[in-house]
Amino acid sequence: MAKILIVDDDHTIGLMLKDILEFSDHKVTVSQEPRKTKENILENEIELILLDKLISGVDGTDVCKSLKEDDDVAHVPVIMMSALHNVDEICKDAGAVDFLSKPFDMETLNSKIDNVLKQRVDR
Repeated sequence: MAKILIVDDDHTIGLMLKDILEFSDHKVTVSQEPRKTKENILENEIELILLDKLISGVDGTDVCKSLKEDDDVAHVPVIMMSALHNVDEICKDAGAVDFLSKPFDMETLNSKIDNVLKQRVDR
């Protein structure tokens, strides 16, 4: 079980992901406000972030970069997601540990989350 933050401006996707992840016993916080990501991480003791590439006029890669440059939250792994093609390397260059292409199936989502969380434990 992990504390996961979902940052996506599509409220329906956020709630769907929350339901799926809570079914797998994760504690989930959903935010549509990318500028409050650091605040959400610290307030909710977040252990993993699912971050959309395009959020309400904000580029998720900029959010990811700023998190990775901030010593208070840089340790929290970020999985970025997008329906845009060929942006996985851009997202990883920004500091994301993994990338999900939308639409994705739940098995892929859970597998990526499990892998990232396992890497954290192994360190």
